[in-house]
Amino acid sequence: MQEAVQAGERVLQTLYAARDKLGSARNWGIFDMLGGGFISDLVKHSKMNDASALMEQAKSDIQRFQRELRDVQVSLDLRMEIGSFLSFADFFLDGLVADYMVQSKITDAREQVDDAINRIEKILADVKNRMNAEVY
Repeated sequence: MQEAVQAGERVLQTLYAARDKLGSARNWGIFDMLGGGFISDLVKHSKMNDASALMEQAKSDIQRFQRELRDVQVSLDLRMEIGSFLSFADFFLDGLVADYMVQSKITDAREQVDDAINRIEKILADVKNRMNAEVY
């Protein structure tokens, strides 16, 4: 169970980092829409790329977490949610032209990351409670 807890905490660290990058990208996007220019656009896309890389890391972290949970007979059925919540990386490859469309995609991705964080936190709390119950 300890390995499952460690794997879940790793997932959360990656998701928190992705959420931070998306928040930064959103802020730069707002600045860009207000006339920030080339530099703000460059920084915004850099933050989006960083978030995308973190989401790829989160995907493998979640898969490890799922394996560890199976070892302790705890089910984690996030396959559909993970698929949709990770699909935001595809949005960044579509060559979106309008800044407001990019902002919308960043906001959607941030909401999906927040949802995943909430789900992982709940599952992790359940595993920790179960582990504590077995100790006593």
